[in-house]
Amino acid sequence: MRPTQKQPEADPVAHLVAWHDGDHRAAIETLMEDVRHLREQLALASAAMSAGYTRGWAPNEDRQ
Repeated sequence: MRPTQKQPEADPVAHLVAWHDGDHRAAIETLMEDVRHLREQLALASAAMSAGYTRGWAPNEDRQ
C-alpha cells in the first residue's frame, strides 16, 4: 500500500493579500466590490425566478 501524501492547505486570505502586493486595503476593496456584484446578480436572479420554478423557495441575501 502506498503512503498518501498530504497537500498543504491553501490559505485564501494570504493568496488574496499577495495578489494585491501586500495591500490589505486594496484586498478588502476588491472583496467589497465582489460582494456588490454578487448581490446585484442575486437580485436579477430573484426577479427572473418564479415561485413555481423553485417550489416556494426564494433566494435571500441575509445570512442564516
